[in-house]
Amino acid sequence: MSVPVTVLCGELGAGKTTLLSALLESTDREIAVLVNDVGSVNVDADLVEARTDLRTGEEVVALENGCICCSLGGELSRSVIQLWKEHDFEYLVVEASGVGEPEPIARQFVRGPAGGPYDLDAVVTVVDARRFHDRFAAADAVDGATDDAAVAADESRDPPQRQGPDETGSRPLGDLLLEQVEFCDLLVVNKCDLVSETERERVVGILETLQPRAEIVTTEYGALEPDALLESGRFDLEAAAESAGWKRVIEADAEDRDDAGHDHEHDRGDGGHEHDHGDEEHEHDRVHGDHDHAHPPERYGIEVDTYHRRRPFHPERFLALLADLPAGLVRAKGLSWIAGRERQAITMSYAGTATTLEVTGRWIASLSEERQDQYRKAQNDLSWDEEWGDRETRLALIGRDLSMDDLQARLDDCLLTDAEMDADWSTFENPAPTGMDEFVTVSATSNEPDRVALEAISRDEPRD
Repeated sequence: MSVPVTVLCGELGAGKTTLLSALLESTDREIAVLVNDVGSVNVDADLVEARTDLRTGEEVVALENGCICCSLGGELSRSVIQLWKEHDFEYLVVEASGVGEPEPIARQFVRGPAGGPYDLDAVVTVVDARRFHDRFAAADAVDGATDDAAVAADESRDPPQRQGPDETGSRPLGDLLLEQVEFCDLLVVNKCDLVSETERERVVGILETLQPRAEIVTTEYGALEPDALLESGRFDLEAAAESAGWKRVIEADAEDRDDAGHDHEHDRGDGGHEHDHGDEEHEHDRVHGDHDHAHPPERYGIEVDTYHRRRPFHPERFLALLADLPAGLVRAKGLSWIAGRERQAITMSYAGTATTLEVTGRWIASLSEERQDQYRKAQNDLSWDEEWGDRETRLALIGRDLSMDDLQARLDDCLLTDAEMDADWSTFENPAPTGMDEFVTVSATSNEPDRVALEAISRDEPRD
């Protein structure tokens, strides 16, 4: 019989180890633990050993100096298989690094070698309520406060600051945190003693929008009943992969466009701005009409919209906008078409503090005619323009207390004008990535918000 597995994710300091230690102390199940830490000393493994009296350390397999979902991916499979062969236990808990993405870990237990002896039961993400609120919900917190405690907390706290990429030049930690939120079955909002009731509700509201499928529980000091984490039967790989709020919004938008029998073509006319926000298809009742799963909890001031255009962005204007996005924008993600990158399908991912542009594939229109025909026959519903093929920008926008119309207009101003459409696009200064899995990170500088922070634009080697 396969051993059930829970994967425990969350940013550094969210309380994963406290939660895990409490779990080991409160259950009679024989649980094996695999702990991953990126430091030279595995603090989490040491803490688990100390809190659970595992004096020999044999039940803890600590993978140091790397992330189990990328550089040590093979070692993860080998470690858990060896653990299964050499020990008898009823359950496995994998505590992932705070900078680990959960989806590659999950796939190893579903479609990798570890899928034989193990059965993935749930992916759990732990969220620090205080830090999450300050990062994603605090832009206008005082205005929406309904109790004295919330106002006092907001007045005593330093204003949230935009952050650039981490010291390694890798993707921003905020982006990784939202990846952990968007791919999970259970969200544990921890450290709720550090936020007011109003702030906690804001956090829950944003999490519901980012990940509509997951169950959300709130707690303090990692206190949670074992049954909430073990043998829940929550995990479904395909459902988890498609359950992120931004994906659902884009899918609902595409379905509505198909049902309407037409697509939105943005026309700048003679270079002017022609966009009627009253009747255009991005209107919220169109996006949300019959799609309850995409409808945000409006009582928290959260709004969701889509942006779809078949005209490319000017690279310089687009990156300048990314360096000065509105503070109320929580999440923006989807495919973007950038002039001068006619082959590269670039995923744009904004996570409250910085934006990552990453080449994640090629436009079908950039392939040979023979291969284009093959793809188009296999995808009958593929949206196609006779001149530009499948090249397009399609973004999901999730924000709190901001004007989506203003943001849409600013994005429109980044599109090529008619004159620029006829120009040589290779002459544009273009820091956008070019290679598969190459990425560029853009963040705003707090003292000079009107220019692109060039020091925060980084290229990285292809990731595993």
